[in-house]
Amino acid sequence: MYNWIANIDASPFWLGREKTQKELSWLMLNIGLSLASTRTKGLYQNWLFQVVAIFAVGLTLAFVGCGSDAEDTENTEEAFVPEETILEVDGRQVVVLEGRLNADKMLTSAYDYLLRGAVFVEGGATLTIEAGVQIFGEQATNGTLIIAQGSKIMAQGTADAPIVMSSDAAIGSRARGQWGGLIINGNAPTNQGVTFGEGDTGAFGGNNPADSSGILRYVRVEYAGIEFSPDNELNGIAFQGVGSGTIVENVQVHMNQDDGVEMFGGTVNLKYVIVTGARDDSFDWTDGWTGKAQFLVVQQYGDDADNGFEVDNSSKDNEATPRSAATIYNATLVGDPSGSESDNGMLIREGAAGIFANFIVTGFNKVGLDINNAATHAQADSGKLVVKNSIFFENGKGNFGDEKDNDGFDEAAFAAANGNEETDPNLAAPFNKRAPNFTPGAGASAVSPAAPPADGFFENVNFIGGVSPSNNWTTGWTTSAQN
Repeated sequence: MYNWIANIDASPFWLGREKTQKELSWLMLNIGLSLASTRTKGLYQNWLFQVVAIFAVGLTLAFVGCGSDAEDTENTEEAFVPEETILEVDGRQVVVLEGRLNADKMLTSAYDYLLRGAVFVEGGATLTIEAGVQIFGEQATNGTLIIAQGSKIMAQGTADAPIVMSSDAAIGSRARGQWGGLIINGNAPTNQGVTFGEGDTGAFGGNNPADSSGILRYVRVEYAGIEFSPDNELNGIAFQGVGSGTIVENVQVHMNQDDGVEMFGGTVNLKYVIVTGARDDSFDWTDGWTGKAQFLVVQQYGDDADNGFEVDNSSKDNEATPRSAATIYNATLVGDPSGSESDNGMLIREGAAGIFANFIVTGFNKVGLDINNAATHAQADSGKLVVKNSIFFENGKGNFGDEKDNDGFDEAAFAAANGNEETDPNLAAPFNKRAPNFTPGAGASAVSPAAPPADGFFENVNFIGGVSPSNNWTTGWTTSAQN
């Protein structure tokens, strides 16, 4: 008998949902033709069997003819869209996401999800992700999640049920660079105009500083950073021209192959963000980021790492506008003094400005603060670049220095004039990779915190560093697993 069953999409979605007229007609026609063409002797001589076959074909024609003209036109023009693939992995159902999503979509915690290749959310669509959802980037296809301009991601986890984006490798076999990461493209200004992201991740930039790309709340991004060209990898999270209407709170990027978090222009604001174990810079920005941030934490691993903060305006034009000029209060940056790699705590260069206050910077192999090149020195001299009310302690080649260029700028004098100190902040366990604790001790009280702007974003707190002595926000929902 003709195997008509083989032509049915037998997924649970097809079998369980209401069938369209077009699908029912197709099914009836296949049944009729299958029965009519059967050559089995007993069935072929059975006149009743043939009547049933003819009836099935006739019923099919009735189905096709009974719809309205509008319905016929719609059914003719609409392409059949196959349902998602569902895999069974370790007793969990895993929905495969691939290609371009141009309609609103909800990811529920009833399933896990696999990113197969570059998955674009575009066309103004919103991707909503429930608390507790796990999303895995497929190693074999360089799975990556990209939110295009005009679309949104609404990822709202909780402290008890964070949203986790990780590698599809088995626990114990995970490592940096096993999938792409999260890229968000917005319509906020950059000093490069409208441009395109690294690794063909889409266009970004525009003229809407208040643009919203959605919400990231209690989200972890782990083991990401695929190489898209020799020595060039994707960031854990790339905010590309993302606007201030986007909410980013309680986010961790862990064990990324390249930078942990990078801003390419834009005005996005960050609060309660921690980067651990990044192979390159932990926080990096360029192309005119003018956002705000408060309560940031960096922990580097000594096997391979660069700067805690790498702050650029533009390598192409140090005077490009809008100039990178972030305003950041309360951060703790921890290097790894025992490791072979761990560069500067803060490297500020290429004409960048900004305000950096209430920091603790310790444990970097090179220097705590390096303000590099004449265009950046001019910003410091004019008061547009300020580092104040902070502690720099036990950084390998000096807390303040200028290791590569010898152009006369004195970081130590600059720091001393702005209420910065070189004293032990008595952090609880900053270098512990398995159970870190970044809460400051009595030594941190040697520096009085600067009051941030009263603009509704910043919180006026009585401590320096990224973590309160009485409220360690980095525990409970984060991870320190190495693989």
